[in-house]
Amino acid sequence: MSTLQLSPEELARYLDHTLLAVDATDAAVEQLCADGVAYSVAAVCVSPTKVPVAVRTVDGRLPVAAVCGFPSGAHPSKAKVADATHAVDAGASEIDMVVNLGLVADGRWDEVEADIAAVRASVPSPALLKVIIESAILSDDQIVECCRRAETAGADYVKTSTGFHAAGGADEHAVRLMADTVGGRLGVKASGGIRTTQAALTMIEAGATRIGTSSTAAILSG
Repeated sequence: MSTLQLSPEELARYLDHTLLAVDATDAAVEQLCADGVAYSVAAVCVSPTKVPVAVRTVDGRLPVAAVCGFPSGAHPSKAKVADATHAVDAGASEIDMVVNLGLVADGRWDEVEADIAAVRASVPSPALLKVIIESAILSDDQIVECCRRAETAGADYVKTSTGFHAAGGADEHAVRLMADTVGGRLGVKASGGIRTTQAALTMIEAGATRIGTSSTAAILSG
């Protein structure tokens, strides 16, 4: 159990308030964004087609993040580039992309890196690029190499999970390993199954600098 103590206002600044349900309506995204503004979270995170709704609703008061190649990562790099470019052109300032997990499993690391680099080139700084590695299905060695390749390709963050994989989401061990690997040079986003204050604090104590969650209200009221 974490011994870290943060006020709700301090904790909110770690949170990416997220809605990625496939049947999310414009009204639901508008509510997400209104809540995100009220909570003063780090960002709101939505699907690419919902970026215009989110940008209009937050009206410059919060960053908007969009996912890319989500949730499988098994998209051609050109498709991921199109996803990311569409989102940034629509007003997103952060992109959360999924690595090609088949390439990871095959150990084709140069291709993994090239896939990330293609998205990075399409959405250069100051846009933030977060790389989702689906840590629950990876060995420690694979987690470390994913983080190294993401850094070399120019990512700003590494991220544990989509929250959509049957293997599960973030855990303390993976977050700590990722944080140790990037050594503060990149941020670490923990996501997937983080629904309580204690879970969020545990991830932050392990090294997470962002938390992706759809349970913001519960976390902040815990």
